Amino acid sequence: MASYDFDRTRGTDRAATGGQDLLLLGARLLLGAIFVESGFGKLMNLGGFAGSLEGQGLPMPMLLAALGAAVECFGGLAVVLGAWTRLAAAALIAFTIMATLIAHRYWAYPPEAQGMQRIQFMKNLAIIGGFLALIAAGPGRFSVDRLLTRRR
Repeated sequence: MASYDFDRTRGTDRAATGGQDLLLLGARLLLGAIFVESGFGKLMNLGGFAGSLEGQGLPMPMLLAALGAAVECFGGLAVVLGAWTRLAAAALIAFTIMATLIAHRYWAYPPEAQGMQRIQFMKNLAIIGGFLALIAAGPGRFSVDRLLTRRR
């Protein structure tokens, strides 16, 4: 069994550790942006979003649409700002799981649509992974959370 050469990874490790706060800021911006944009669009067309939920057979579509769009938009904004980061990431994990189970059940689509829906399903799994990493690592120095903890 070949041994792993840890000396070759030290520079990468050092760069990542030294730039961790900037990397976490970038992660928050990239993860949160899709939720802010999509959630805002749903808030601006709540009736259309409720109609799509109703078409999926969900009960109380207007209530679920308002709740889902608010969680998506404001949870995404909280992640971008690094405010209540771990809570917002957990809420967006729950939102993403629900959205995936409602809209991207690729196995329930006709064969010609399964490929695209499977990609959407897998993309959502990757997003959940990003949020899990953010929960584990925290928001980083460039965040509202860090600013508030310094003031205490």
